[in-house]
Amino acid sequence: MPLQQISIELPEGYRSADVMAFHGRDAEGVAEQVAPGRIRKGVVLDDIPVALDIALAPRRATIDIDAGGALTQRASQLLDDALLNILGLRIDPEPFLRASAGDPLLGPVVQRNAGLRIVQSATIFEALTWAIIGQQINLNFAIALRRTFIVQAGRQHASGLWCYPEAADVAKLSVEDLTTRKFSRSKAETLLRLAQLVDDGALSLERSDDIEHVSASLLAVKGIGPWTVNYALLRGYGYPDCSLHGDVAIRAAFQRLLGEDSKPDMPRTEALLARYKPHRTMAAAHLWASLNTPNEQS
Repeated sequence: MPLQQISIELPEGYRSADVMAFHGRDAEGVAEQVAPGRIRKGVVLDDIPVALDIALAPRRATIDIDAGGALTQRASQLLDDALLNILGLRIDPEPFLRASAGDPLLGPVVQRNAGLRIVQSATIFEALTWAIIGQQINLNFAIALRRTFIVQAGRQHASGLWCYPEAADVAKLSVEDLTTRKFSRSKAETLLRLAQLVDDGALSLERSDDIEHVSASLLAVKGIGPWTVNYALLRGYGYPDCSLHGDVAIRAAFQRLLGEDSKPDMPRTEALLARYKPHRTMAAAHLWASLNTPNEQS
């Protein structure tokens, strides 16, 4: 029997299929298991392995929480934060839907995909490590590396579900633990450097509204560049105004919408995204989604 069960009301028009698609990217999921109307997710919260079993109904999510015992106050706070991320409830899509209604380029795309939400990684550390793992390699290889990373550094819950590791878990690894499992040396070194800084307290991953400070702190870590920071701000911090102008898929989406022969370069992409301030995160989500829908002309 689960230790605890909680219920979260979901907004009208909530698109549970989008949420399940995000968490079901790995068909062999070791830390996430997705079935119709259900997501199982393993996380480590304040050094406690926790299995979450989330049942999604049209207007309500019911979550069974199995921590093998009582959660600490800190773990309970982290759990509340993680559920907002996992369920895509941190950024309300309605303001961007209204703001983009008259936009000739992206407006029709947004209207066709109204209700799209930004689903996030359970924790900021998970978002950052995924950004490092996935950068500059194809998605299938990135997913396989992530799976390896979870099994190497994570902890297995009593239910059998693996829990995505905390920084302290990753800091125990060596570079060779990763490079012998198909990680490049630069990825391995960056992952371990990040984990050690967080574990030592030299780098804080507490949620903050001071995005400039957060960005500067992350950029100071060797191996972390602007794309990784912006992705972490989007998938981890839930910052609503990330500029993903360095993302190849964003540039490809603009090329498609503009009907041009080549992708816009990064400065032009940055300028195109600037018109959607302060909603550039939602703009990015709709641009990504547009690559998977027919290119209808308005």
